[in-house]
Amino acid sequence: MTSFFQSSSSSSSTMDIVKDSDNLSDNEPWIEKYRPKLLGDIVGNEDAVSRLSAIAQTGNLPNIILAGPPGIGKTTSILCLARQMLDSSYSNAVMELNASDARGIDVVRNKIKMFAQKKVTLPPGKHKIIILDEADSMTAAAQQALRRTMEIYSSTTRFALACNNSTKIIEPIQSRCAVLRYTKLKDEEVLSRLQQVCALENVTYDTSGLEAIIFTAEGDMRNALNSLQSTVSGFGIVNADNVYKVCDTPHPSEIKRAIQFTAEGKTYDAQKIIMHLHGLGYAATDIIQTLFRVTRSCDLPEPQKLEFIREIGFTHMRIAEGLNTQLQLMGCIARMAAMKHQSMPR
Repeated sequence: MTSFFQSSSSSSSTMDIVKDSDNLSDNEPWIEKYRPKLLGDIVGNEDAVSRLSAIAQTGNLPNIILAGPPGIGKTTSILCLARQMLDSSYSNAVMELNASDARGIDVVRNKIKMFAQKKVTLPPGKHKIIILDEADSMTAAAQQALRRTMEIYSSTTRFALACNNSTKIIEPIQSRCAVLRYTKLKDEEVLSRLQQVCALENVTYDTSGLEAIIFTAEGDMRNALNSLQSTVSGFGIVNADNVYKVCDTPHPSEIKRAIQFTAEGKTYDAQKIIMHLHGLGYAATDIIQTLFRVTRSCDLPEPQKLEFIREIGFTHMRIAEGLNTQLQLMGCIARMAAMKHQSMPR
C-alpha cells in the first residue's frame, strides 16, 4: 500500500468534490457532506460511470440495474445521472425509494404507480426516473407487479434499480434493463478521496492511519469515510492504533505474529495470541476474517500460504454455520501449525 501512497497524494488535491459549504452543517456525516453531485466526481468504476455519462449526454435513459457490493457508489451514480439529465426538474421528476423498507406489492401498486401516472412537464426526450435502492430485497410478488408497471409507463417513466445481488432480481425485469456491474474500489481510489477529505477538514493523520482505514474498509468508500470521521471525532488524530480502536477490528500486527508462529510450527504461541484476542471480546468471525486477509498478504511460501488459506476457509465456513466458538479457532491454528511438522523430513 505504501507504494502508491506518495503517487496519489499529489493527484488527490486536484480532484474536485462538489460541496455546497454554505448549506452544510458541521455535524453532517461526511458520507453525505462529500457525496458527489456530478458523474465526473465519482471515484472508481470508470467503465460503468462512462456509460452513464454517455446516457446523460444523449438523454435517452433505458431502464437500468446497477449491481455490486455496498458502499461503492451505485446510488450516488444514479442520483448524479438524474441530476445531470433533469437539472431544474429533478425535484419533481425523480422519486427515490429504498426497497429494503418499502418492499411489498402495495408499494408498487400505490406509490410507484401513482408517480408513474403523474403529469410532469419535461423537455422533449426526457423521462421521469424512479430509483429503487436495495431492489433485491423486494418480494417476488412486488417484482412481478413492477414488471407490468415498467411496460405500461415506459413512454414517460424509466426505472433505475440498485442492488447488491442481481440474481435476486427476477429474469423478466433483468431482460427489460441494461445491467451495469460495479466492483469494489481500489486502494488507491479510496486513498485519494480520504486524503482530499482530510485536507478539506484539516485532519491530522499519518500514513499508517489511512492504511488502516483502507485495510478495514475493503473497497467500501462509505465504510472508509465513516471510519475516518469516527476516528477524528473520538481521538482527533488518525493513526493505526486509533483506527483499529474505532473500527473494533483485531489488530493485524497481532494476527501477523500469530501467523508467523504458526508457520514455524509454534502452536502454543500462536494460540495464545488468538485466545488473547478472543478474550478482548472479538467474535470468532472477526478474528477468522482478519486472519484470512492478513494471510493473503503475508510473505510465505506459495504452497504453505495456499494450505493456510484452505484451512482458514473451512474454519470460516463452520463458523458461519453457527459453530462460533474458541474450539474452531484453536483447531484451525493447530491444523495450520501441524503442516510445518508434516513437511519436515523424518
